Amino acid sequence: MNKTLVSKILITLGFLLLYRLLAYVPVPGVDIDVVKSFFDDNASNALGLFNMFSGNAVERLSIISLGIMPYITASIIMELLAATFPSLGQMKKERDGMTKYMQIIRYATIFITIIQAIGVSVGLQSLTGQGGRSAIMIDMDTFVLVSTASMLTGTMLLMWIGERITQRGIGNGISLIIFAGIVSAIPSAVGETVTLVNTGAMSFLAVIAILAIILVTVWAIIYVELGERRVPVTYAKKVMMQNRDKRVMNYIPVKVNLSGVIPVIFASAILMFPLTLLQASTNEYVTMVADLLSPDAYLYHFLTFIFVVFFAFFYASITFNAKDISDNLKRQGGFIPGIRPGEHTKEFLNEVASRLTVTGAIYLGLVATLPWLLVKGIGVPFFFGGTAVLITVQVALDTMRKIEAQIYMSKYETISAVGL
Repeated sequence: MNKTLVSKILITLGFLLLYRLLAYVPVPGVDIDVVKSFFDDNASNALGLFNMFSGNAVERLSIISLGIMPYITASIIMELLAATFPSLGQMKKERDGMTKYMQIIRYATIFITIIQAIGVSVGLQSLTGQGGRSAIMIDMDTFVLVSTASMLTGTMLLMWIGERITQRGIGNGISLIIFAGIVSAIPSAVGETVTLVNTGAMSFLAVIAILAIILVTVWAIIYVELGERRVPVTYAKKVMMQNRDKRVMNYIPVKVNLSGVIPVIFASAILMFPLTLLQASTNEYVTMVADLLSPDAYLYHFLTFIFVVFFAFFYASITFNAKDISDNLKRQGGFIPGIRPGEHTKEFLNEVASRLTVTGAIYLGLVATLPWLLVKGIGVPFFFGGTAVLITVQVALDTMRKIEAQIYMSKYETISAVGL
């Protein structure tokens, strides 16, 4: 393993450690015991899911309680606008335009964070613990101002950490932050499960059934994520002679799941944003809507399936550009056997990608919802879904691929340097 790769891994681990340390920095003026007791009572609803994604930072009311979700929500909005307005889509493709594009996302993140932080702060006003002890220990107006500033600072720090990991570390920084949050919650989840078994609230057979569901889910994710359709490519003899000393790929790999983990993250962000605001209200009708959209309700998982499928098609259309692939093949003197170069190649690749995306979208939707249905059928008294497993496995696979690519790159550079 070369020094560059070791350096990138250490930088990534260092930033993730900083992220976990921030999870233990509470918002000033809050009684943490009251907040934790409240979240213990709401582990199976939207708050429990939100707490899981934040790595239990929400139950401590940390400055990063809102997590990276405001940034993801802003990114979703910009992606939809870029797909709707050609001028914004063109801005995204240009180097200078991309800088402006990312700046707009940051400003949108600030706006969304402020709205959510105010909603959470106001919602805490009605939160009381044993003996009527209030969760807020200072003046309400001062608390709203301080907590909003604290949560905004925390979200901006997370956004900065994610961008630094992407630029200087290994893997996608935003995905790794979510990954670290989910993984950090595993020890406490195991401890709660052991407690439930010891107290008789859960049978040992239920634990075995959950482990079986997790293992089957992980196997299915790995199996599909590694699956791809290899479209054969033939190059003209002249091109092959010119590149006889180079490796020319003779197929186009088209993955079954072209969109990766993004649809699941987007769907979770879309559903958790209104839920965060609804949970802050004490209105009877708003509370009823919040209960219908709770992660422990069937409507939530039905909407999750719909949103995951939608974003799978949407994001696959962005990541897989058949026109660019067709143009590159034509310039390099390559063609797909039986398919004319140019427009026909583009249409063929789009057709292949669309068929695979149907399978990939349904797979993502089922993995995000089916494990929860099975666990609910077993009667487990806490939230568990395939979303966490899906994000964890996919991010781990993606990071491993990038580490492997970095190792291969360093080998080629070494061979080139010694003249072999």
